[in-house]
Amino acid sequence: MNPIPQFADVSQVSQVAQTIQLALAPVFLLAGIGAFLNVCVGRLARIIDRARRVEERILTSRGREHDRMVAEIRVLDRRMSVVNSSIFLTVVSACAVCLVVILLFAGNLFGAHLGTLIAILFSLAMLLQAAAFGTFIQEIRLGSRIIHIRNEVLYHEAEVEDAS
Repeated sequence: MNPIPQFADVSQVSQVAQTIQLALAPVFLLAGIGAFLNVCVGRLARIIDRARRVEERILTSRGREHDRMVAEIRVLDRRMSVVNSSIFLTVVSACAVCLVVILLFAGNLFGAHLGTLIAILFSLAMLLQAAAFGTFIQEIRLGSRIIHIRNEVLYHEAEVEDAS
């Protein structure tokens, strides 16, 4: 028996172990991206629930109340679009990170030099995630604008009941 193949096997296992170590950071990044995606989907669900409640009441409202609800439903529609953009960017970012991990293993398995492609994909993933965070901030700002309590509610006084 020739001992050289055994050393080659140990070397190959060592390379795979090193590749797994390199892939751990992107995998942890995927966990963080997943958590952010969960937050975005939760906000989208709350926006949709609110829009459904406003839609139910808007057709029977009149006057200033109707105008207020129309304005609110427009903002809710805009918020849905913005948070959907954030979700899209986050998912594309996650796909790019997955490709980074795949290419790390493919490069190791086939002995290909994919460092430049991996660096470009990782940078793209970070840019996409930064854009997702930016759109998320935009959605938060849109949401905070609509939450103001109206003056007629803040300064409303109960009517005095007649004692007669």
